[in-house]
Amino acid sequence: MIQDFFPISDELCRLDERARELCAPQLAKLDEIRDYNQMKVLKAFTDCRIGANHLVGSTGYGYDDEGRDRLDALFARICGAEAALFRHNFMSGTHTLAVALFGVLRPGDRMVSAAGAPYDTMQTVIGLAPGGLGSLREWGVLYDEAPLQDGRPDLGAIAEKCRGARLCYIQRSRGYASRPTLSLGDIEAIAKAAKAAQPDIVVMVDNCCGEFTQTKEPTEVGADLIAGSLIKNPGGGIAPTGGYIAGRADLVELCAHRLTAPGTGAEIGCTLDVLRQLYLGLFYAPGVTCEALKTSVWASCLFELMGCKATPRYTEERNDIITSLELGSPEAMVAFCGGIQAGSPVDSFAAPAPGDMPGYEDPVIMAAGAFTLGSSIELSADGPMREPYTIYLQGGLSFATARAGVLLGAQRMRQL
Repeated sequence: MIQDFFPISDELCRLDERARELCAPQLAKLDEIRDYNQMKVLKAFTDCRIGANHLVGSTGYGYDDEGRDRLDALFARICGAEAALFRHNFMSGTHTLAVALFGVLRPGDRMVSAAGAPYDTMQTVIGLAPGGLGSLREWGVLYDEAPLQDGRPDLGAIAEKCRGARLCYIQRSRGYASRPTLSLGDIEAIAKAAKAAQPDIVVMVDNCCGEFTQTKEPTEVGADLIAGSLIKNPGGGIAPTGGYIAGRADLVELCAHRLTAPGTGAEIGCTLDVLRQLYLGLFYAPGVTCEALKTSVWASCLFELMGCKATPRYTEERNDIITSLELGSPEAMVAFCGGIQAGSPVDSFAAPAPGDMPGYEDPVIMAAGAFTLGSSIELSADGPMREPYTIYLQGGLSFATARAGVLLGAQRMRQL
């Protein structure tokens, strides 16, 4: 059917069909996770008594914005958390994580990264990379990390590093690294090790790209605080911007006073005309995340059939929506991203090219013909132009259309 609309070769169409056959058991499991999470979300909507009045926004200071406050409570219930901030006022995932870190940490505190160094933009926030004006390091926060051991968390090292620390930071997804994404089991084990060494430590999880990939969230397996972006999984491809923080009520309150101002906290922040989009996006999030996961699993299988290394493999459990594809050359990265862009609903005519991006040391190429700029839940492909020339594929609002974009990318690679 794709050949009715796009000039995909017969050979690639046969590989596509074979990949879907091989992936069928995994895709069926993803449907089960989707259905469970969709019912969980529906039950939370009904328990929170969401009404049409909650979909109407406010202006000015946003005092007594019931729709905003009910949305916070709704997301907290979905995550099994005491409280949450589910707000359009967060400008990106990095901004959301920075608010959480600055909200909880104070000068002289020490944070420990439990899975090695975090990804590039967070290194700037922490003060590990140049250009971090106003970084945690400038503010007097100390940093340490527990290196991974063969790509896995080293629980002994984590426990040792966490003694006397204020916060244990867990990056669930891999970023631009080769390590596996952490499972909920990994996160639970890290949390137990950290708290055994330092009972009052705050365990915080960067949950970006991991929401709704399993039937639980990290707050249900030992995390005190989680944070992420609304233009990834929890926004359902509908939220136009924003982020969330959820977890222990006292910690969320600290973050709220950092997001706004000391003394105002979560009580202010108008919602303009975005509440309906945030509610609707959250409702759709389990289904949209499932479409992205299906794209990820199938793409892993397709590229394995093409002789490329894909991580994780299509037979492995998914804990985020990202698949890394080792393409072997900068030319292959450009070709693949060009195909992804050509199969996108917006800006399909654009030609992706490597360029400098704030927070990254190497030039980055990015393909994302998205309705929301930078939306990772929509089909996108990006990566730094460095060996082994790995592209990070993520998202896909619709498995059917995402397949078209990936196949166009694969075809352009083969035409090199």
